[in-house]
Amino acid sequence: MNRKEVVAAAGGGERLEELPAAGGGGGGELDAALALRRLYREVTLALRTGLRDAKADFSFLRARGLRSLLGFLRSTASSSNDSQLLLFRHSQSIPDLQVIPVLFQNSLHQPKEDPVVTLDHVFGIEPMKITSPPTDSEISLALRVFEGCCLLYNRCTALAHKYKAVKVILNILANRGPAEQGICLDVLISLMLDSPSNQMDFDEYNGLEKVAELLKDVQVEEHIRLKCGEFLLLLIGHVYVKENSPILEQMRNLFGEQCASLIWAASRFGSTLDAEQRQMALQIQARRVVESLEPY
Repeated sequence: MNRKEVVAAAGGGERLEELPAAGGGGGGELDAALALRRLYREVTLALRTGLRDAKADFSFLRARGLRSLLGFLRSTASSSNDSQLLLFRHSQSIPDLQVIPVLFQNSLHQPKEDPVVTLDHVFGIEPMKITSPPTDSEISLALRVFEGCCLLYNRCTALAHKYKAVKVILNILANRGPAEQGICLDVLISLMLDSPSNQMDFDEYNGLEKVAELLKDVQVEEHIRLKCGEFLLLLIGHVYVKENSPILEQMRNLFGEQCASLIWAASRFGSTLDAEQRQMALQIQARRVVESLEPY
């Protein structure tokens, strides 16, 4: 998904509590009001149902809720009617319907230690709450839902900053498998777009160094190294676009002058290409980036 493509027409609209009442006006206005209220009910039902399961104690239930939320986000992104997108955007100002907190309090939450079992738990005097840890599949789904929220509504990135989202994503990138790593790189781009606070966190938590470790390690699967190359091209082409950005000097130190210059030049490609051509060009340039590195 591309934020510019899905939110270009979503610059305003009524608040949810100010939706027109289903009465008064002409027949056309009444039909429009009824349709909007019906859509509002569908949006809130989809969010409430998905979020209810996404907060469950067991991973398979959370995964079911995340699949439901992901389906809703994809439907919203592909809808020809801007009303659904506007309603989703407004819904994220309502605490009970916010998606980001649920993701970081459940599927993307990393427990610090095992729960302490007492004699009261053993003898059944005090019931012990058991929460199953997130599986690889659940984390992958949560990351895709997170990415979709950020692309559909950039205020989700500001809310994610409160949960130290960049730190969480970089931790997953460094410690999980290839499936999650590839999605993490996509999420980082959507998280930092037009978000100086998240860009500062990326610098603070040495995000570029962590990506460089994956890119330069020949033991890492090839498609992940290529994904890192794509990430760097998008990072310089869409996030850090200024020629005097300090990150360019960091790239020279990490990758060498030749590779850094290649990334800078290649990141400016494709402005006149369609989406399919841009993706193909991105993959070709990413391979050039990987081949320009000295392995270690």
